[in-house]
Amino acid sequence: MDIPKIPIATWIEALESWMDTNAGPLFDGIKLVIGSTVNGLADGFNFVPPLLLILIFTAISYLIGKYKIAIFTLLGLLLVLNLGYWEHTMETLALVLTASFIAIVLGVPTGILCARNNGVQKIVTPILDFMQTMPAFVYLLPTLAFFSLGVVPGVIASVIFAIPPTIRLTNLGIRQVPKDLVEAADAFGSTPMQKLIKLQLPIAVPTIMAGVNQTIMLSLSMVVIASMIGAQGVGADVYRAVTQTKTGIGFEAGLAVVVLAIILDRLTQSLVKTKKKG
Repeated sequence: MDIPKIPIATWIEALESWMDTNAGPLFDGIKLVIGSTVNGLADGFNFVPPLLLILIFTAISYLIGKYKIAIFTLLGLLLVLNLGYWEHTMETLALVLTASFIAIVLGVPTGILCARNNGVQKIVTPILDFMQTMPAFVYLLPTLAFFSLGVVPGVIASVIFAIPPTIRLTNLGIRQVPKDLVEAADAFGSTPMQKLIKLQLPIAVPTIMAGVNQTIMLSLSMVVIASMIGAQGVGADVYRAVTQTKTGIGFEAGLAVVVLAIILDRLTQSLVKTKKKG
């Protein structure tokens, strides 16, 4: 049988062309806000003397995760500074923080909506499955078309790739709140908003924070891919080393990414443990 091919590629390209024509001002506004945020954070981090900023990060690590994480933060960041990747590491941190913040701001309300409405969950779940299984490189194509080269398409692609865990675990955390507690809140006449803020969210915070942890790690995993479309940072050093077959430089740059990843991972895990103890 000669079955005609479904023109999915043609449909997608037509949709992309329509959005580019009709939503240009919206994309320009998004590009301006995200670009200004990332560049502002990066400039702020690099404006502070590195040794002072290392001490600040170490103090934050001690307050959140005690002395083991603080020692690793101190030694790890000193190593990054010694290797000459401090400025690029701060650019990567700015990109990751921006992408993670956007993913959390969008993901937590979406997860709450899924937990409160089974119909919404049935619609959102297959979309999340699609987002998590689609190769990350595919996200670069539409973001590149809408936002051109630079850090903005990298942030957008990172948000798409990293947002599912926050949505899923927010939904899961709220649904796991014991039903007897929810029924007791209803019996005392709590409004849906009071029940959410005073009961469900406090109990679900450890689960939500686990989702935030995964979102941050996935955002960081996108830095090398984002560098392919102009995003600066350590990812660009890794990508450049790969294209030039410079194993030593690639290992050094990758080590800077590893240090940053471990610090962020341990800090968010410590926040989860703190919430559970509380």
